[in-house]
Amino acid sequence: LSKRHKHIAHHIFAAEGQERMYGRYTEELGAYAKEEAARLREAGVRRHSVTKRARSLELLENDKGRCAKCRICTVRCQKFLISCVGEDWIFLILLGLSMALLSWLVDIGIGICLQSQKWMYVKLESNVFLQYLAWVTYPVVLITFSAGFTQILSPQAIGSGIPEIKTILRGVVLKEYLTFKTFVAKVIGLTCALGSGMPLGKESPFVHIAGLGAALLCKFMSLFGGIYENESRNIELLSVACAVGVSCVFAAPIGGLLFSIEAMSTFFTVRNYWRGFFAATVTAFMYRILAVWNRDEVTITALMPTNFRQDFPFDLQELPAFAVLGIASGLGGALFVCLNRQIVQLIRNQKTIKKFLMKKRLLYPALVTLLVSTLTFPPGFGQFMAAKLTQMESLETLLDNETWSKQGIPEEFDNNSLSQAWKHPQVNVFVTLTLFVVMKFWMSALAMTMPVPCGAFMPVFVIGKRIVCECRLAVWSGRAWPPASLMAPLCHRQKQYDVPFGKMPLKGKLDQKI
Repeated sequence: LSKRHKHIAHHIFAAEGQERMYGRYTEELGAYAKEEAARLREAGVRRHSVTKRARSLELLENDKGRCAKCRICTVRCQKFLISCVGEDWIFLILLGLSMALLSWLVDIGIGICLQSQKWMYVKLESNVFLQYLAWVTYPVVLITFSAGFTQILSPQAIGSGIPEIKTILRGVVLKEYLTFKTFVAKVIGLTCALGSGMPLGKESPFVHIAGLGAALLCKFMSLFGGIYENESRNIELLSVACAVGVSCVFAAPIGGLLFSIEAMSTFFTVRNYWRGFFAATVTAFMYRILAVWNRDEVTITALMPTNFRQDFPFDLQELPAFAVLGIASGLGGALFVCLNRQIVQLIRNQKTIKKFLMKKRLLYPALVTLLVSTLTFPPGFGQFMAAKLTQMESLETLLDNETWSKQGIPEEFDNNSLSQAWKHPQVNVFVTLTLFVVMKFWMSALAMTMPVPCGAFMPVFVIGKRIVCECRLAVWSGRAWPPASLMAPLCHRQKQYDVPFGKMPLKGKLDQKI
């Protein structure tokens, strides 16, 4: 092999060491060399055509015929339009608009799936056994389809995709991770996986989807200008796509840019700052415009709005509680990562289990979904953990500005249809929240080992929110230190206690990022 081929082989073998449990390369080095040679030939043909067009323009300028000026004007206008299409801002606008539209469509698909499960559950309320069958069978079918469709079409779409994107940003060539097949498998598989109601996240897969969209858009834009054939420039645009991926999920352009800088790149060029912020802003604006157009919102607002009505939203008495929450959540994040790793290692190291699951690839996600769905069945154990609520609905109830408890008794709940799901006539609200945190903690760690497109942000975000909510109830109910008399001046802004503390330290410990 030549030095170039040895260099490529070294990178491929290095990437295989970081490969996920279910991912694999399907092409040999020889096939890659042939594709590279074909690409170089196509580039040569394209350069030859550009040179030919330039010569034809010179010939037109020397032509003194009747229609020569019209032809020259037409050619120059065409050349000007092609040069404009090749500009950065055109690419960034197209990327932002397309990803916002795709995220909105995925949300609609997920909502339809979740509402269908609720509809079947309500229609079968006269028969508990049929309710159980509908509650369990529906997510099992969706997860099994997601795992099978992804495995058949493109195994590279399994998981979050962030480790692979980080590897590509470091210059390693990973075959088939930025192809159209992977894009289709990722979008459809993610929609079915989240529509099943399993404790999985959307953010990390959409970072991969945005990277796929940027790569495919670069291929399309290369038809108008050769600058998009520059690999180093395309890698820079891939880091911009990471900011777009976060922004089209949470409508947070600054958060998306910070994520792209912190999590994805070891070296972030200065010229990418405006690219990332511009594309993320376009994405967030379009994403919320679509929500208003669909009448989900009255006007353009934050995805999860907060209300800090005080001039001084935090006080000195709260700082010890914040410190305790930060420490506890950091330890909880480390425990979550450790638990997830132990589950994966158990599957890998047990040869009998590994061999069986290699033959029956769809059995493992079906069994995990069956277990989680059974434990969250509302008339069963799910009644003690508000299992009727979806992930976003439960998050909304914990971010609203309504009283849940003053002494921990359910009679003091505000009359809200969603908040009533946390109310149980025989169980204290503290027990309900504790059970939810414990059960969702290990169920989320288990669900993320399934071979489907999924992330971890939203489940961990919700778990951290539950921890904060329980601490808030404990502190302000007068049952824990500090005494109620000391905290009385702060009781009117309990919800402000929730927003930045607990959930964010748990997430921060999970991915080691601010």
